[in-house]
Amino acid sequence: MSPPAVPTSRYVLFAAVAAIGCALDLLTKHWIFLWRGGPKASNIWWIWDGYVGIETAINTGALFGLGQGRVGLFAAISVAAILGILYWLFVSGAARDLLLTVALGCVFGGILGNLYDRLAMWGYAGVRDWILLCYGDHTWPNFNIADSLLVCGAALLIWHGFHTGRHGENSNEIATPA
Repeated sequence: MSPPAVPTSRYVLFAAVAAIGCALDLLTKHWIFLWRGGPKASNIWWIWDGYVGIETAINTGALFGLGQGRVGLFAAISVAAILGILYWLFVSGAARDLLLTVALGCVFGGILGNLYDRLAMWGYAGVRDWILLCYGDHTWPNFNIADSLLVCGAALLIWHGFHTGRHGENSNEIATPA
């Protein structure tokens, strides 16, 4: 017997989380870069002086700036991840699990927001970052809403992995008829 079909509501939920997340990312990048301009020296606008600020930056690499200049490679990895997520959710049926649907919606939205930048859809091949966090002499690499979505989605996936049994116990999966 085949597993039950993924309900339409999960397609809608996934699309809504991904679309809203991606839209928030792209809109905030647009607004911040319009307001502050491109990266330049002393372009920090402090929200909480010395701790939280807005500073435009462009990352042509990936996580923490690793792999600078490999925009094409990271764009290809992003496309592969998009295809993998769609397959996992809607072909393999993982979307029957509510938490997986939300987590992967966050990841998908984050991938789309940064992929838009990597494909130079805004005029330059590099991810626009603008959130600045500092503590004393320590400065976290600038990031954006898409990066936050990726981290939150990954955290939800890890939490799900630790709190769901081997056979889907404690998940929000639709029960299969006996």
